[in-house]
Amino acid sequence: MKLTLMDTNIFSGDRFFAGDTSFLTDFPFSLSDAISIDGHSFSVFPGFTDVHVHFREPGFSYKETIGSGSRAAAHGGFTAVCTMPNLSPTPDSLEHLREQLSLIERDACIDVRPFGTITCGEEGKRLSDIEALAPFVCGFSDDGRGVDDSGLMREAMERAAAVGRVISAHCEDGTAPKDSPEAEWREIERDITLASDTKVKFHVCHISTKESVALIRDAKKSGVDITAETAPHYLLLTDKTRGEGGRFKMNPPLREEADRLALVEGILDGTVDMIATDHAPHSAEEKGRGFEKSLNGVVGLETSFPTMYSHFVKTGLLSLPALIRLMSTAPADRFGIPIRGYTVFDLDTAYTVRPDEFLTMGRSSPFAGDTLYGRCVATVFDGKAVYLDPNLLK
Repeated sequence: MKLTLMDTNIFSGDRFFAGDTSFLTDFPFSLSDAISIDGHSFSVFPGFTDVHVHFREPGFSYKETIGSGSRAAAHGGFTAVCTMPNLSPTPDSLEHLREQLSLIERDACIDVRPFGTITCGEEGKRLSDIEALAPFVCGFSDDGRGVDDSGLMREAMERAAAVGRVISAHCEDGTAPKDSPEAEWREIERDITLASDTKVKFHVCHISTKESVALIRDAKKSGVDITAETAPHYLLLTDKTRGEGGRFKMNPPLREEADRLALVEGILDGTVDMIATDHAPHSAEEKGRGFEKSLNGVVGLETSFPTMYSHFVKTGLLSLPALIRLMSTAPADRFGIPIRGYTVFDLDTAYTVRPDEFLTMGRSSPFAGDTLYGRCVATVFDGKAVYLDPNLLK
């Protein structure tokens, strides 16, 4: 087997596939660099960072574990992820966080950074131990719930700002109609004012409405320290194009075409800073109850780059460097996470998304059966191959 770092050096033998890839870290990869294996060209990118995933441990390991989630992330080209805190126990104190940190140290194959909760138990009544948690978390979130108490959110932002951590907000106004656009953008509007007052690093999770895009665009122009994420499913699907099964059920829900187009515009003009998956695995039974009765959440780590590459880069809407910025450098920079690896992709060969080939324990993907380009060949973290395409070993 012959491996070539094109236009740079030639390496022979099976070192790459034996997991010893340290020789590749000596090269300053650019987005145009490529590896050739037995004459087939593959592209090399800095490892991706996803700042919004659910690995379900501790408390819900029947859905996902730190081990299975991190392996799925590596399969998708990610070398770093930030895990949301809707767990049991919730990481609202250092004592509660320790169990999760222990699992990460034991089982994670990539860089896994936990969020602490904004409020104790994510109940929105009193704040978590922000100062004690700060050295051990990437930020604070009550993902899955909005913080309706404005005074409590203001205090959370003040304390997070004092310790230099991001508030990553699931914006959902509990007084607005459930799943309505107003439930999202009203709380974003409120939190922008609070973020402006407190000077916190404010990040908005999984935006899905045209109003949200407009509010965030204006906030940036006025100098608010704000960033935002959206997910591939909001950029590609709508309430009219979705199917009826549980694999299309998530929170916030898929919106109208006008919302999708506004999100695309936000990606193109820099209003939306990064792509995050909101990877949220559930059991087959929990997602097999039909659209109305299934739990919210879909998996996305193993399809994020292929969907974005196929529908945005190959169609000419987005440049490849811009996509890498959205998936790698921008999220890493915002959350202060060093990029400690790289990933190798085959961009030329079409393949079909088959959830039974995923490494996540979840199988509920809105992109199941789609034909995509951009298959991960290998992911390297801290000089070690944490994912290798088994087809290349044959």
